[in-house]
Amino acid sequence: MGGESAKNVPEAFLIVRVKPRSAQAGLLGRHGSGIKVAVRAAPEHGRANAELVRVLAAALGVPATALAVASGTGAPDKRLRITGMDAAELERRLAAALQE
Repeated sequence: MGGESAKNVPEAFLIVRVKPRSAQAGLLGRHGSGIKVAVRAAPEHGRANAELVRVLAAALGVPATALAVASGTGAPDKRLRITGMDAAELERRLAAALQE
C-alpha cells in the first residue's frame, strides 16, 4: 500500500516477516503479500528491528532513516513505512533485490 504524507512526500508500506538469529542476513523471498527477511540479531532490545532496517535499506538503495517500523515492533510480522518512494517504486526495487 502506498500514499503521501501531509508534506507531500511519497511513502509506501511493506509487510515483513522477520527470521531472527539466522546464520546470514538478507532477503529470503516473498511471503504472502510481503517479504521474508533474515537477520542475525536476536529479537531482544530492538536489535532485530534495527538490523531489519539496515538490511532492507541496503537492499532498496535508500538510507536507513527512510525506513521505520510502523507496527509490529515486538512481533515477527511487521509493517514498515518507507518514505521517499511510492508503492510502484518500492515494488520495482523489491523485484530487483529479489532478482525476479
